[in-house]
Amino acid sequence: MARKRRWAPVVRAPRPALPDEAEKLAIVAACEAFIRDVLKPRFLPEIRPTRWNYVIDIHGAWAAGRYRFMQRYRSGIEHNSGEEFDAPFARIDRLGRDRFDICWMRHTGRWWRVHVGVTLAEALRILETDEVLHPI
Repeated sequence: MARKRRWAPVVRAPRPALPDEAEKLAIVAACEAFIRDVLKPRFLPEIRPTRWNYVIDIHGAWAAGRYRFMQRYRSGIEHNSGEEFDAPFARIDRLGRDRFDICWMRHTGRWWRVHVGVTLAEALRILETDEVLHPI
């Protein structure tokens, strides 16, 4: 006799409380300084247009307790020349006061956690030194 299949609820861990505005601004300011002082000079010293998609900027965005590091691409392909899109390459997830996970965007489009429970200063140092987390 065949068993009946039943739907089961998925239990997810509760998300940490969002930071207050001052902490959020401090995180965003530190990440923007990191992009300006480390990532752009190292990985985008100049914009080199090509026939294909090419990087024109490195920037970040805060959303839902996470800060994503992204590359902005411009298309050089004839049929959609000039169109732009963002491609995230790394993310820090806030777990609590000065505790973060670091995630890497896989080629499959899914985030993969690579470092757990580090401080913001450690997270930025890891983003600078871990080649897996570098922009392409």
